[in-house]
Amino acid sequence: MIKVVSLFRRKAGLSVAAFQDYWLNTHADIVCQMPEVRRYIQSHTRLSGYRNRQPAYDGVAELWFENSDALRTLAARPELQATKADHQEFMDISSYREFVGEDVVIKDGSNAPDGVKNIEVVKRKPGMDPQAFHEYWETIHGPLATKIPQLRRYVQCHTRMGAYQNGQEPEFDGVALTWFDDTNEMRASAATQAYEDTRNDEQNFLTEPLDFIIVEEKVVVA
Repeated sequence: MIKVVSLFRRKAGLSVAAFQDYWLNTHADIVCQMPEVRRYIQSHTRLSGYRNRQPAYDGVAELWFENSDALRTLAARPELQATKADHQEFMDISSYREFVGEDVVIKDGSNAPDGVKNIEVVKRKPGMDPQAFHEYWETIHGPLATKIPQLRRYVQCHTRMGAYQNGQEPEFDGVALTWFDDTNEMRASAATQAYEDTRNDEQNFLTEPLDFIIVEEKVVVA
């Protein structure tokens, strides 16, 4: 399975409530008309994320497909064009970012029904070889994070290596997805030695600071 991850902000003048309602209750139905979609999750920035700042993104969409052939087939479908056309209704098009990735499950725990999810946008250090970056992230950094006791689940979505062919440079090298029971557990994790060790390791392979949003997950297609 491969995954298309898209990150974006809401359309100017649209309230957070109206944005979230339209995305979940109108746009999702249009997306689901694409027969190639195998799984679909919307991650909505939590309302608390708007109290003191403008979040990096208002939402992140994750769409799973069987393989690259399914994406190529989809490219010619009118259902995809309808999906893209509807973006104008609720999305700041200039903010839209997208990449094709593959999930690596680092900690395979269950998600709490009312839990919280953190999404961090990952970009490797300048000059670091892409293959070396992806190996380090998965095999060195990943196990460090699993020692954080409050962490329920941890998935790395790695930008596919095809995005680096012929000297291309993708905007993102992936996203890190972590789940906690609630915001209290997330805050408690930040006080642990394991969390400090994990954060300290980021300087070895990442461009900092990382854009992130804390979200509520909406499973549209399981």
